[in-house]
Amino acid sequence: MRVLGVDPGLTRCGVGVVEGVAGRPLTMLGVGVVRTPPDAELGHRLVAIERGIEEWLDAHRPEFVAVERVFSQHNVRTVMGTAQASAVAMLCASRRGIPVALHTPSEVKAAVTGSGRAEKAQVGAMVTRLLRLDAPPKPADAADALALAICHIWRAPAVNRLQQVHAAAAAAGTRRVPRTPAVPVRKVPR
Repeated sequence: MRVLGVDPGLTRCGVGVVEGVAGRPLTMLGVGVVRTPPDAELGHRLVAIERGIEEWLDAHRPEFVAVERVFSQHNVRTVMGTAQASAVAMLCASRRGIPVALHTPSEVKAAVTGSGRAEKAQVGAMVTRLLRLDAPPKPADAADALALAICHIWRAPAVNRLQQVHAAAAAAGTRRVPRTPAVPVRKVPR
């Protein structure tokens, strides 16, 4: 399985490609950052991110794209930029028919380090170890992109099995959650 991980951001959008399967050694095929100037107009920055992601998709032909799920932050401006860059990555992949998976930061940290509260340095160190690199990728956005790809490779088999079970249940007409019998409502006289 070949996965392009995207750590979205307007100024630095981390990208990394990892190939492998769960339970086997993984291989990094590429890592980098798509950069945009902070003083550029928003539309131009989004186009630059699109071009950068398109180049990565052309060069590496991933089977899946894993994007960090945007979470609420106190800084609305930061979360908006992250959401916009995330949408560009999702659009680029979807336009090509490449499935997109969203993973939360804590989900990625837990998958790679064993703790959903791991620090960036811990994530970088584990990415370095798991991919047998000489040094952690810099900046941290690049390491985070690789961590997203690793997380997806490791989680995809379980997620696929769950989706198959749900699809089979839907096809068979069964419900996932058993219904409880309705409790009759009695009218109380006033």
